[in-house]
Amino acid sequence: MRSIGLHHVTAIAGPARRNLDFYTRTLGLRLVKKTVNFDDPGTYHFYFGDAAGSPGSILTFFPWEAAGTGRAGVGETQETAFRIPEAAVSYWTERLIGAGLAPDLPEKRFGETVIAFKDPDGMRIALVGVPGIEAEPAWAGGEVPEAHAIRGMHSVTLLLKEAGATADILTDVFGFEEAGREGTRIRYRAPGVAVGGIVDIREAGGFLSGRQGRGSVHHIAFRAADDAAQAEMVEKLTARHGRHVTEQRDRNYFRSVYFREPGGVLFEIATDDPGFAVDEAPEHLGEALKLPAQYEAHRAEIERVLPQVA
Repeated sequence: MRSIGLHHVTAIAGPARRNLDFYTRTLGLRLVKKTVNFDDPGTYHFYFGDAAGSPGSILTFFPWEAAGTGRAGVGETQETAFRIPEAAVSYWTERLIGAGLAPDLPEKRFGETVIAFKDPDGMRIALVGVPGIEAEPAWAGGEVPEAHAIRGMHSVTLLLKEAGATADILTDVFGFEEAGREGTRIRYRAPGVAVGGIVDIREAGGFLSGRQGRGSVHHIAFRAADDAAQAEMVEKLTARHGRHVTEQRDRNYFRSVYFREPGGVLFEIATDDPGFAVDEAPEHLGEALKLPAQYEAHRAEIERVLPQVA
């Protein structure tokens, strides 16, 4: 199977207004969809990404105002990384310091410069300087100049007790290939995929398990071109890897199935279609509160309960 990489990452945040401000203003991402948690309509679901809301550029959040703090540990997504032009590393270092975020000192990973930091809720984010991406399109409607802007997702890092069984799923089901090792970090790459094409695994046996909460990643999603490709992945997961996979769920902008990989991380497989422009024109993405059909009759009550955001 030819891999097309990551679709999105979904995390848990605290106050909605703070989450929205940080990712649109400080990081300069576009709010491409403002909806609600389909399983908890009293909570927003924000989708941040590039200008078009392309798969592989999307970071989403469930912002619960009173969410308790998560605990970092084994069995979770430890870090979510975005691509920036290599020449923008200095700009971003200064910008993050200016925002009071105290980023880690830049480090090299597999030859690329990485700036790691925590967002206001404690979620670990990294910006990775990638050469040769300056001409790629970027969202120019925010506060970050287009020349320095984020160009989609770079990678996710999983912190696991053991890598083997998870690596088998990455390679056999999702088409990734092992691309190198540095210390405890094993890199898997989707051949030919520039945006959202990398999953790193760090082995850390003996550490405490992670506990989800504010600042934690809830799940990561891999791309499937369509329903047929998704069904093929599900067949491999059940027949070859013994995973229990949920029934398909319609999320309006993609169709999803979910399963726990052997290390404990919740994985999703999301279709590329129909995309975020299915209910808003591309130039107006993220402007209106969009509700799934089953909640439309309760719009007034939902809007009353949700925190006020601009």
